[in-house]
Amino acid sequence: MDADILAKAVLKSLDDSKAEDIVPIDIRGKSSLADVMVVASGRSHRHVGAIADRLLSELHEAGYRDLRVEGLPHCDWVLVDAGDVLVHIFRPEVRGFYNLEKMWQSEPTAPRLVAG
Repeated sequence: MDADILAKAVLKSLDDSKAEDIVPIDIRGKSSLADVMVVASGRSHRHVGAIADRLLSELHEAGYRDLRVEGLPHCDWVLVDAGDVLVHIFRPEVRGFYNLEKMWQSEPTAPRLVAG
């Protein structure tokens, strides 16, 4: 599946799970890790875990079998590596501490990808 199609599926799942402050970042040409990074927040440990669980389930149903996940037991910061798309789901305090958006966005303009 194309990175943009995968990113849209990720954004829809996050939105459906009521994730907050969803920020897609196009990192093509900035890193060989992935094409798109998505950063989102959950309101609590439980919400972060539920968002991640739903995302994993929906991606698995869509045919993605080689997903790698880190951080699920603690749910402060869950990383879902879907290959072309990296998804970071944080509790707000942890997200503010690491501030990945500032590190990866080179310009303060709105990201190219939008949910929908």
